Amino acid sequence: MTAPSVLPPPPPAPHDELELLLRLGDDRLVLGHRLSEWCGHAPILEEDIALANVALDLLGQATMLLRRAGEVEGKGRDEDALAYWREAVEFRNCLLVEQPNGDFAFTMARQFLFDVYAVVTLDAVSRSTNAELAAIAAKALKEAKYHVRHSGEWMLKLGDGTDESHRRVQGALDELWRFTPELFAADDVAARLAAEGIGPDLPALRAHWHELVHDVVERATLTLPHESSHTPHLNGGRAGMHSEHLGHLLAEMQIVARSHPGAKW
Repeated sequence: MTAPSVLPPPPPAPHDELELLLRLGDDRLVLGHRLSEWCGHAPILEEDIALANVALDLLGQATMLLRRAGEVEGKGRDEDALAYWREAVEFRNCLLVEQPNGDFAFTMARQFLFDVYAVVTLDAVSRSTNAELAAIAAKALKEAKYHVRHSGEWMLKLGDGTDESHRRVQGALDELWRFTPELFAADDVAARLAAEGIGPDLPALRAHWHELVHDVVERATLTLPHESSHTPHLNGGRAGMHSEHLGHLLAEMQIVARSHPGAKW
């Protein structure tokens, strides 16, 4: 009796790959815009330049991901169309990145939590069976490793600095922690892509993320919020359910393109 042949898994539905590209790209587009809001306002000149450079890195990553998303979608939309002509409900970024900057400690805590997430997820995606996606992730991973070193150093400086800096960054961690479970929540799309070796296995990455975050937080003399906290976990960004903050951000980010449709410069 002949053993049944093992068939390769079917290719992912186009909308699955598109969703993954939008989630990765929108995270970086929105966070890059948030960081650009610090231009001219950072506490020291060197940090003003550093945040601008990180913002440019994130926008560059978003460009690559959204360009590929347009190609996969096949409707003639390029990266600019996806950035400037979608409504808030069409964005797939996590809620963490759309939160307003607050003070410098809040911005750096938000950045650090995302940077660690970016490193562990991009590392996984760089081994994707999708060659185009793997190449984009590998390039972005090099930048993400610099980003996490930068934000991690600020967590140490602020946490183990003055009483005031410690209080502020601890308060930021306490406020932002409720947004972190969404980073590793796997819906049907994420589960299918992980099973096919295209996307990351998000739940499996959470322990490593937590270990890396805990190491820096502990050395910064800070405390991670308890998982048993009664503060509700917030999610929905991956499904287009966002806070009011994203609408305000997009209004500012998209106004020039929408005021002069078709303009080239």
